[in-house]
Amino acid sequence: MSSRTAHIQRKTSETDIDLSLSLTGTGESHIDTGIGFFDHMLTALTRHGLFDLTITCKGDLEVDAHHTVEDVGICLGQALSEALGDKTGIARFGSAYVPMDEALARAVVDLSGRAHLIYNAAFAEERIGAFPTALGLEFFTALAHNARLNLHIDLIRGNNAHHGMEAIFKAAARSLRQAVTLDNRISGIPSTKGSL
Repeated sequence: MSSRTAHIQRKTSETDIDLSLSLTGTGESHIDTGIGFFDHMLTALTRHGLFDLTITCKGDLEVDAHHTVEDVGICLGQALSEALGDKTGIARFGSAYVPMDEALARAVVDLSGRAHLIYNAAFAEERIGAFPTALGLEFFTALAHNARLNLHIDLIRGNNAHHGMEAIFKAAARSLRQAVTLDNRISGIPSTKGSL
């Protein structure tokens, strides 16, 4: 049985990241990526996923936010994969709808071991503070590929980019929270193949 925790360190010429994750947390977070809105989104992901998450990232923000956002997604995906271990007893699937004022987002996840992302989200605004809205796709792509999960995200409606992106992160958090939950009725790996 996995400890359901992970610690990932990643250093490149573009970013220096230290990340710790616990799947059996209470939503406690300490996050510093240098991008205020991204920190806000990761805090929401932590709180609504009921994970404990600590991230420090020193990135080349003088270039732009891309490397920081993508590399944090890589590390979080790796941490999620490591913390899940062999996935014995997990619920495996999760889904959530989350509204935020006029915005409504849906996220559906399968911790299948097969990486795939469908991301349908259009934003009228190009930036939310220092966070380009296009980087939502980059973050969730990196997360899905490195955690080897199947994730479908849809921004069903929304006019305000802040509301839309926050609804997406919260929906992803709620779906992941369901999927990683241990279910004592499940014996072994929740797959007819016997492995995920």
